[in-house]
Amino acid sequence: MRKVDTKIEDIIEKIKSLKGESVDVEVSRGRKKALKFSGMIENIYPSIFTVKAEEGGQGFFSCSYAEVLCGNVKLEKNSDLQADGA
Repeated sequence: MRKVDTKIEDIIEKIKSLKGESVDVEVSRGRKKALKFSGMIENIYPSIFTVKAEEGGQGFFSCSYAEVLCGNVKLEKNSDLQADGA
């Protein structure tokens, strides 16, 4: 379901600010199934962006900004790296 007060331009700017950062990704696969992994935002394109998985050899994951806007994909800055650096 679409987030009411959020614009797709805001999503694009947020993802641009996270480029090169380590992020936690949660992808909703429906019926209480979710894929969770850590990765780094590699590339940003006009309609999609790619995340390179850090573990498990999952490779790349591509996602549209609309999937983030609708809540099917959730991104959070990886907190593990921040805790180690402090």
